[in-house]
Amino acid sequence: MSSTIRVTYRLETTGDMGALAAKIASDQSTGTFTELPGETAEVKARCAARVEQITDLPPQDTPSLPGQGSVSRADVVISYPLEAVGTDLAALQTICIGGVYAVRGLSGVRVMDIDLPEAYRCHPGPQFGIAGSRDLMGVSQGVMIASIIKPSLGLLPEETAEVVRQLCEAGVDFIKDDEKLMSPGYSPLAARVAAIMPVIEAHRQKTGKRVMYAFGISSADPDTMMRNHDIVAEAGGNAAVININSIGYGGMSFLRKRSALCLHAHRNGWDILTRHPGLGMEFRAYQKIWRLLGVDQFQINGIRAKYWESDESFVRSFHDVTEPLFADADCPLPVVCSGQWGGQAYDTYQAVRSTDLMYLAGGGVHGHPGGMAAGVRANRQAWEAAAQDIPLDTYAKDHPELAQALAKWGQAEK
Repeated sequence: MSSTIRVTYRLETTGDMGALAAKIASDQSTGTFTELPGETAEVKARCAARVEQITDLPPQDTPSLPGQGSVSRADVVISYPLEAVGTDLAALQTICIGGVYAVRGLSGVRVMDIDLPEAYRCHPGPQFGIAGSRDLMGVSQGVMIASIIKPSLGLLPEETAEVVRQLCEAGVDFIKDDEKLMSPGYSPLAARVAAIMPVIEAHRQKTGKRVMYAFGISSADPDTMMRNHDIVAEAGGNAAVININSIGYGGMSFLRKRSALCLHAHRNGWDILTRHPGLGMEFRAYQKIWRLLGVDQFQINGIRAKYWESDESFVRSFHDVTEPLFADADCPLPVVCSGQWGGQAYDTYQAVRSTDLMYLAGGGVHGHPGGMAAGVRANRQAWEAAAQDIPLDTYAKDHPELAQALAKWGQAEK
């Protein structure tokens, strides 16, 4: 059983890469800027980080941080003794991640991956994950078709409830508050829950289908967030939208230990950490920590997203989030989102070859020319075609809602 934490950093420097890697290992464990009489061989053996591997990469002409001249680049693996770091995630963040960005001599540093030992099973991980999400939605197989309340902000509770009624009748599996919607003055969470949950229950009574609704309960104050959680749970709700970067590791840990809800993670703010390719943190490393903390459903953008992220990055994120952290650990449900309208379904399936996902569309449902019910049907039709390897324009010939979507938003590539 491994007793080390291995972190892969992508480093840039105008100096000697080996010396820089050794400096990081020293500074982030037992050493400092000068020799220390107390840094004995015994202390080093117990707690010193070590450079395990340096893989040279092609140099680049422009450094990621301000400077002049070309820079050397390498992927450097440094191992940290579990004895020195422990399993506390604040310690992991401080020792293995946070302090590295301050090291002198770097023109770029990006955390590419973190390999964690079995000792990190001490964290709870998903309470529901893929299987539990399916059970709560009553969707045993196939893609889960989902939508977002739109407009994102501005609807009163009773207006939101009417949107929910129409989406339920359209056959959606999941609905969520926009991540920007928490408890504003025009739509306090308690009033929104009181308006929406009777609609969800009435639909269940009528059809047997219980649509999952995720309410925005995030707060920087853990006690307030738990009160929000209890409002939802006591009304019969089963899901919540969590702005994970806004509530932080401590907030997520506090919530997960007490939560009865399926936790749908929105990663807004992750872009600050990752948008520059030579700085920050790769999603592969970032998502591991939030999964340990208990994310059940993880938004990861999608093919031809409305935001900056490339298709290649989305595909990597999908595979990262669906790779078990440990041999028998459950994975969070990947949520494909960001400007999705059905036209990306075929290419998404070709890239990931899986229907263990949620397909989340806001404007791609509400903006459909036939209305939101037609928008839901168009997305479902797109995934029926994709899962059978049928090009969308072929399937649209006898599926009018999909045909309308293709006509409005442009012919899909497939």
